[in-house]
Amino acid sequence: MDHAIRAEGLRKRYGDNQAVDGVDLLVPAGTILGVLGPNGAGKTTTVRMLATLLPPDDGHAVVAGHDVTKDPKAVRAKIGLTGQYAAVDQRLTGRENLYLIGVLHRLGRRAAKARADGMIERFGLAEAADRLSRTYSGGMRRRLDLAASLLADPAVLFLDEPTTGLDPASRNDLWAMIRSEVAGGLTVLLTTQYLEEADQLADRVAVIDKGHVIADGTPDELKRKVGEERLDVTVAHAADAPAVAAALARATTVSPTVTPDGRTVSMTVPGGMLGIPTAMAALGEARVEIVDLAVRRPTLDDVFLALTGGARAMERSAA
Repeated sequence: MDHAIRAEGLRKRYGDNQAVDGVDLLVPAGTILGVLGPNGAGKTTTVRMLATLLPPDDGHAVVAGHDVTKDPKAVRAKIGLTGQYAAVDQRLTGRENLYLIGVLHRLGRRAAKARADGMIERFGLAEAADRLSRTYSGGMRRRLDLAASLLADPAVLFLDEPTTGLDPASRNDLWAMIRSEVAGGLTVLLTTQYLEEADQLADRVAVIDKGHVIADGTPDELKRKVGEERLDVTVAHAADAPAVAAALARATTVSPTVTPDGRTVSMTVPGGMLGIPTAMAALGEARVEIVDLAVRRPTLDDVFLALTGGARAMERSAA
């Protein structure tokens, strides 16, 4: 299988800080790689090296068939980049923004106009195309920014936290647009702080911490590494939670935990779904009022916290 991105041993140091320390990545053409990690883990620095914005101190990377160090100009001709904040000129209309990008890509004035008009239709911006972009909503600006990144028809697109600050509806719209582009053959490397985003979009996920790739696999593979299904039982009265925990412990040999509010008992289910009948029988014997019961698989949130150190990761992942 052809790889649109291949990185081996990438390293970057800033003074005493080893920001990236031997990152290896393989991204097959026409797929999405989601890159997760705490704030300061090295995600953005890795993207900047792959996009030729920073030279690596060590290592080797090939993007869209070209070496990022030996032939950065050829790499830049084959990639698009959307950063954490929409990079649109608010003094220009949406159409003018896209036309300008086309001219800067040396498409020629006629071709730049045609491409701008096409992208406006493709990304649902026709009604606002001739308004100043400063009047756009956050979701519209992100769509315009994505259109600008794709205007020159890149083979590889780097998305660095592309939906930061968007409402759920705008985020879903952008996800649909990204999926559509990938279905057409685009390769995407996506960094995100929204674990649901990686779960929804990524074919594979790489988790980076302290400059290293500490896990790599499909979302399902990573979830299986964390553990089995979990059972969450919420009782009507907090005083009943200890009795539920004790009943489940006797029946399953697992030590349940109780949430800080004292009302939800949580535990892994030995044997996965096959262990649910045993747990349910134990709940019947406890004879307490249960207001909610849920069986869930591990999420990427569980993967992230388990791999990057629990409480430390929670504190650092806010940015």
